[in-house]
Amino acid sequence: MGRIFRVVLVGLFFWGNCGLLHAADDEVDFLDDAFYDEPTQENAVNDPFEQVNRVVFTFNDYAFTWILNPIATRYSELLPADIRGAVANVFYNMLEPIRAANSLLQARFADTGNLLARFAINTLGGVGGLGDPAAELGFEKTNATFCQTLDNWGVPDGIFLMVPVMGPTTLRDVSGKLVDSFSVTPLYYTWAAGWEESVTIYLGKEVNNLSLHLGEYEAMKEMSFDPYIAVRDGFYQYRRQRWATSVSEVDE
Repeated sequence: MGRIFRVVLVGLFFWGNCGLLHAADDEVDFLDDAFYDEPTQENAVNDPFEQVNRVVFTFNDYAFTWILNPIATRYSELLPADIRGAVANVFYNMLEPIRAANSLLQARFADTGNLLARFAINTLGGVGGLGDPAAELGFEKTNATFCQTLDNWGVPDGIFLMVPVMGPTTLRDVSGKLVDSFSVTPLYYTWAAGWEESVTIYLGKEVNNLSLHLGEYEAMKEMSFDPYIAVRDGFYQYRRQRWATSVSEVDE
């Protein structure tokens, strides 16, 4: 039981703290000053537990610096970027049906069709998702998460939380991430005989993703007088920009 608990903690750490570092998937530049423009009132930060959150941030930052980043750096030295990029494409393609389901729940019918088409084209023509021929045919990447679904349904964001090992989130987004994560779980079990192999596959995916974005977190910290504020505001800005660029016109 203790071994399972440790693996779950490691998994949550990778899951939460890699989120901001995958910006390249959505062409969001964290090093652009415009990214850190003051949020509008609608997107104002609600951080009543800032002092506690700062303590948790320090712990997470230490864990990232001394555990996660060295692992990903060593991994990047073992495999060339092209191979790591192809691996990331496969895992991205596996999640297209979940994005399609969330898109449908948000009544984004055109996006639902686009995502299903991407999954079919890339699975067949892209050799399981190693390549992205769908994009060349005009079927662009579209983001859709259960966090967006809850927002679309009018569920309030709630307070900002810096959760141990999970990283920056809000009360609403915790629920959304859990739903998406449990939806993904069966995909990993189809590749493995037991939970240990499934967790290993999942952690391998996160290490691979981080290896494609090495140095971004450090650069974001260096350009900010307050790394906690940079990560907190970056979380909100990244989410807002990612959602704004992924939501298309809702079909009538």
